[in-house]
Amino acid sequence: MAKKKMPVGIDQFDKIRQQDFYYVDKTGMIKELLENWGEVNLFTRPRRFGKSLNMSMLRCFFEIDTDRSLFDGLMISGETELCENYMGQFPVISITLKQVTGNTFSAAEKNLRNEIRRAARRFPFLLKSDKLDDQDMEDLNHLRSGTGLIDDSLAVLSDLLYKHYGKKVIILIDEYDAPLQRAYQKGYYDAMVDLIRQIFGYALKSSESLYFSVLTGVMRISKESIFSGLNNTKLYTLLDEKCDEWFGFTDEEVRELLADNGLNEYYEIIKNWYDGYRVGESNIYCPWDVINYCEQLLTDSDSRPRNYWANVSENSIIRTFAEQADSITRDEIGSLMEGRTVSKQLVQELTYRDMTNNIENIWSILFMTGYLTQRMRNEEGVYELCVPNCEVQDIFRGQIDDWFREKVLDDTDGTKTFYAALDSGDAESLEDCLNYFLGASVSYMDGGTLDDKEKFYHGLLLGLMLSRKGWEIKSNREAGNGRSDITAFQLRTKDAIIIEIKYSREETDLPADAQEALDQINRMQYDCYFEMRRPRTLRHFGIAFCKKLCRVLVE
Repeated sequence: MAKKKMPVGIDQFDKIRQQDFYYVDKTGMIKELLENWGEVNLFTRPRRFGKSLNMSMLRCFFEIDTDRSLFDGLMISGETELCENYMGQFPVISITLKQVTGNTFSAAEKNLRNEIRRAARRFPFLLKSDKLDDQDMEDLNHLRSGTGLIDDSLAVLSDLLYKHYGKKVIILIDEYDAPLQRAYQKGYYDAMVDLIRQIFGYALKSSESLYFSVLTGVMRISKESIFSGLNNTKLYTLLDEKCDEWFGFTDEEVRELLADNGLNEYYEIIKNWYDGYRVGESNIYCPWDVINYCEQLLTDSDSRPRNYWANVSENSIIRTFAEQADSITRDEIGSLMEGRTVSKQLVQELTYRDMTNNIENIWSILFMTGYLTQRMRNEEGVYELCVPNCEVQDIFRGQIDDWFREKVLDDTDGTKTFYAALDSGDAESLEDCLNYFLGASVSYMDGGTLDDKEKFYHGLLLGLMLSRKGWEIKSNREAGNGRSDITAFQLRTKDAIIIEIKYSREETDLPADAQEALDQINRMQYDCYFEMRRPRTLRHFGIAFCKKLCRVLVE
């Protein structure tokens, strides 16, 4: 079959179908949603898991005067009776709160008004409706101009559509919790919570014009703050089996996508990098990553997997986690980085305030936002959490490394002592500094190959030394009969340093491995690197690391 375009960044169902983009069929969600009917349905999934596309698909299926051909050949088209009864039978209000943000409450409220105004303008025929009276027309004009009260605006629009069509309304609200995150960051959280609560209360609670509604978001905000009084809510979270396969790609869907595009040979790479999420009873891939990487492969078959998710998700939570963590929690993060699991209770109903007032809550936030997934649950309700795949591990590693280096460099007294020990060749003082720095770090040095472990320590030392002004720092430069790990040259004083790094399997091996590092500098004649520069002093440092300890020898 002819290869179709990958729908990178396209979350409009009708555009994907009309312009012949590749579509992974999720229309079975419609049947399951109707069979498990609820008046208010909330789906929580991490960012870029196909929430907006599914909401667009629901709108295209249910709304009056829909293009029925959009669903030709798809899963739902085989449900003849269901399509006759539901396809194109309802007025649909569809809004997204993704862009309802701002540095102030008034700015965010204005963006929310604009979103509802756009929704109202999708129904210009209401202006000529003979079913609406003068008061209705006044309300409609307020909606279309973005003026008047906002708290009952969705409910008013729903009532107007119900009057016009004589049919109850379906309301779709995408990314319902996006305004709350920004509000918390900018200090107007209480005002935004109150506004969202009022809008939802008017539109979704005991409304005669509502048939049903679907909401999506990342977090399940506690009922006390947002869904107060909404006792009719059906929840579909990452832990629920119902509808577990409709957001994200299943393994079968990924295999089919790769086969259709002649990319079967990349299956294992894609699985290692972008699979690993456990949703209900299904194993799920992040669709954003799979689509992006497949598009890249269709252009360049030698492309390596990339971290696509990091650019669209809020990664500062990992740094917040590392900053708040005590030594026990940092060791737990280290276990996750090494591919192991940690056992934790999950709290599914949280407010944004709960994120940082208790370090244990951040485990639940990391789970809901997609940085962690679960492997099993014991009889006490405790979950085994782990990092889902290589991509997320890469995000963790980058964020934690950046945080750690900043933390070390901010410690002025510690870095001054470190630099002074380098300059004077004081092995004991240098060893104390490095052990102090390592003690404050997140330990994940046990995982990977010997080369991977040495690279971590190499990067740590290189980061510390690159911050020095007046020094020329080089890494892995050809010298003598090999490549020295780190070389440093002071341009003014002409002092020179050569550092060789080793990783010790056991703590008892540290002295011997540090000596081997020194011997390697001499054996491989790394001094030749400085032969033409005639340094005033030239010191050799052999440094061996084992987890959070090191041994330094100087010559």
